[in-house]
Formats: sequence, structure tokens, C-alpha cells
Amino acid sequence: MGTPAASTRPDPGGTTHGRPLVQGPAGWVTFAAILLAIGGALNVIYGIAAIADSSFFIADQRYIVSDLNTWGWVAIVVGVCQGFAAYSLLGGGLYGRIVAIVAATLSAIASLLSIPAYPLWSLAIFALDIIIIHQVATRGAEQREDRAV
Repeated sequence: MGTPAASTRPDPGGTTHGRPLVQGPAGWVTFAAILLAIGGALNVIYGIAAIADSSFFIADQRYIVSDLNTWGWVAIVVGVCQGFAAYSLLGGGLYGRIVAIVAATLSAIASLLSIPAYPLWSLAIFALDIIIIHQVATRGAEQREDRAV
């Protein structure tokens, strides 16, 4: 009476049906991918609002690098990178982890550069980006057994 092979899933009765398992990202990596997707969507929305000179933003805020329109384009680029990173991270593999870490790092830098205009929001986004980087770097290689095919 041996144990079932690692590539098969036992049914509730304790026997195996020999079905291969699909590997997916671990829970924390999935959480990081969802955070990246949400952050990317918000960055794209905020970028479009900044480019369109929306009244959502205060007009006389000071930015480290340039004006509101420039930060709008930066937010759109970072948002698209985050969206691509989330998709790539959910696909698994080393490439997805690297893209996710790079996108979260770009977002963290952009949020620190916007501290003069929005200090609390920028620090909150920075903290979330650090969580994303940490979870992907430390738990990115873990895989979980999702479902039988």
C-alpha cells in the first residue's frame, strides 16, 4: 500500500483516478496578482483623468518632476505595465514573477515621487507595492495543486 503519486489526486474514497493535476500560483501570489490588476486599473483611470484635466485633481499641487499631464501619462504607462504583470503572474513561471516585481517597483517609485501632492495615498500605494514585491519574491516559486483535468 503505497502513497499516491504526486501527479495524481486521490478521491474522497482514498483511491486515485490517475488524472493529472494542473499547477497554479500559490494563494499569496494570486493575491499579489489581484493587487497588481486593481492598481493597474486605478492607475489607468487616474492617468486618463489627469490628462483630461479633470476637476478630481487639485490644480495647484506641486509635483517633483513635472506637471499633472506628465504624471497622467506616467500613471497610464505604469498602469498598463501592472495589468500586463498581473496577467503574466497568473500564468506562473519565472518570467511572470520578474515582470510583476519590475511593475510593482515602478509603481512604488512613482508613488514616492507623488508624495508632495498626495502624501497619504502615495504611502498607502507604496506599502501595497512592497507587499506585492515581498510576496512574489518569497512565495513566487510555490505552486498549489488546483484541480484535476
